[in-house]
Amino acid sequence: MTDLSQTKLTQQQVRERIEQRLASRHRKEKIFRGLGIASIAFGMLAVLVLFTDIISKGSGAFVQSAIELRVHYDEQVLGIDKVDDESLAWANFTGVIREALRERFPEASSRSEKRELYSLVSTGAPFTLRDRLEANPELLGQTETVWLTADDDVDTFVKSLSDSAEGFRGRTSDQKAGWIEQLMASGELKKRFNTTFFTNGDSREPEQAGIRAALMGSLFTLLVTLALSFPIGVAAAIYLEEYAPKNRWTDLIEVNINNLAAVPSIVFGLLGLAIFINFFELPRSAPLVGGLVLTLMTLPTIIISSRAALKAVPPSIREAAMGMGASRMQVVFHHVLPLAMPGMLTGAIIGMAQALGETAPLLMIGMVAFIVDVPGGITDPSTVLPVQIFLWADSPERAFVERTSAAIMVLLSVLILMNASAVLLRKKLERRW
Repeated sequence: MTDLSQTKLTQQQVRERIEQRLASRHRKEKIFRGLGIASIAFGMLAVLVLFTDIISKGSGAFVQSAIELRVHYDEQVLGIDKVDDESLAWANFTGVIREALRERFPEASSRSEKRELYSLVSTGAPFTLRDRLEANPELLGQTETVWLTADDDVDTFVKSLSDSAEGFRGRTSDQKAGWIEQLMASGELKKRFNTTFFTNGDSREPEQAGIRAALMGSLFTLLVTLALSFPIGVAAAIYLEEYAPKNRWTDLIEVNINNLAAVPSIVFGLLGLAIFINFFELPRSAPLVGGLVLTLMTLPTIIISSRAALKAVPPSIREAAMGMGASRMQVVFHHVLPLAMPGMLTGAIIGMAQALGETAPLLMIGMVAFIVDVPGGITDPSTVLPVQIFLWADSPERAFVERTSAAIMVLLSVLILMNASAVLLRKKLERRW
């Protein structure tokens, strides 16, 4: 009887211990699941805060204040009597704009008041009039109403009025603020879509600065990178995976490729500076050199992803092709490579997205230079979008803050588009085995 009761007691203790352990295990799983959900929520919150901050600061750069003026293309003020390239180069369009401003605000009489008045309009406004007169020579001696880009201080003040009644004055005097309010009240000052941001290159004046030169520089750099890194990376992956013998040398090559994928990007910039610029004497600050440097940086990524795609092809595909009498090259290029191509393309797109966002290696080869002209080829001096963002972020002008955030928005949009295309391409072309 005693042995039976002890046995029952022992079974009950074992059951209680099992229940306690199960309860502890379930509790730990709940805690782990909660920590996972909390980390995901924190990451999404951080991304939301980041995007909200960037969009709130950069959305204003897509609109620009413009002033409506009635200008008279007076031959005496312009100093020309005909419209040709030589005359337009020497024409005094600044005097035409100043005359229009004085006519609009005749109360500005002193020298300081006129200086304040003339600063309402951007220093790039004379080029707008020159382009209009060049396109319409019949305007010489005539009068027309045109919209001219406002100065960056005017634009900043106008945009700040939506945040507070007084707005951000900065270098804007009370008299200048009064003129701006008069123009706004009469409808002669409006915020319009800022096409300059997408059509102009860099400029010292914020209202004239754009990202076209940086976008074209990024495009040419990525074209060079893609043209070199993709075929070389795929060829290296095919050799290592399909042809190379398994020995110490191939093991050493594989280890070095994996190590190169973790090397800081600035090291590749130093390598490009030493080899491509100092030794081969290639043009500095050119997309050609930038593409060569980024090729070295993205090659390990493309090789690793391409090898993974080749490994994912079932061995039965190779065996079936060889059983039908295909040669080794026919097996690889007719059967294995087409099936592995979706994974290779995905790796290449991700590598290009990584290259698009790089700044450090390009700083080392001189792509940090102030470039105004839009590059026309891979050997022209240029900059890229991340470097342009770096330059604007270091500028003391307040109006460059929103242009920096707007350029970041454009860069993020391109990166998201590239990564989304990689995911969609993989889903569309991938085969399940």
